Amino acid sequence: MKVKILRQKSPEDESYWEGFDYYGPSDHTIASVLDYINNDITYNDQGVKTRKIMWDCSCMQGVCGACAMVINETPRLACETFVDSIKGNEIIIRPLRKFPVICDLMVDRSIIHDNLKKNKVYIEEYNLKEAKRRKDREENFEHQYTVAKCLKCGLCLEVCPNYVDGKNYYGAQFANECYLVASRNQTKEKEIKKTYAQHFANNCSKSYSCMDVCPVNIPTLSSIGKLNK
Repeated sequence: MKVKILRQKSPEDESYWEGFDYYGPSDHTIASVLDYINNDITYNDQGVKTRKIMWDCSCMQGVCGACAMVINETPRLACETFVDSIKGNEIIIRPLRKFPVICDLMVDRSIIHDNLKKNKVYIEEYNLKEAKRRKDREENFEHQYTVAKCLKCGLCLEVCPNYVDGKNYYGAQFANECYLVASRNQTKEKEIKKTYAQHFANNCSKSYSCMDVCPVNIPTLSSIGKLNK
């Protein structure tokens, strides 16, 4: 199978496409394909010696979100995308386009965490007595748990038609974090809802493509509904 990868040596360099031949099993993941190329191949499909492909990975179990990339025009995790799920005879891989490229398939997603810190969207001290006074406490537990599984992978931002560079509109990941904090910390609820409106609700066109690509299936629409009450 042919593998085509959009590469970039450094943030300052121009990107370029490079092809490789993959002869491994079809029941392996794209992460395994990248390992195969890096470990077993020193030449591209034109017979030219090349450098190893740079890409991020950690858990390889769909838990860390580090291996997020665009595979055949669909944002996915490389460790959870299998070769036999790819239609056609070519695998086309490019880095996420909504974040600055560091090298090859590695991108800088620090803007995600920076926006959360800048707007103080974190729980801080959790007051159990306060939580017990909340009328909606029990029915929200399941959704809170689901939202807390967010990988900060950036796939939802990659497909979002409204997200550009994270300077004003922060996307679905930010909305879910706002819900989580507002539902767990009553003293911050008013402040959080204000920043939620400014950096999400006032600019979301409600395409909900974010939910289609979320690797942990976070129901963002439910978070939006609860915050908009």
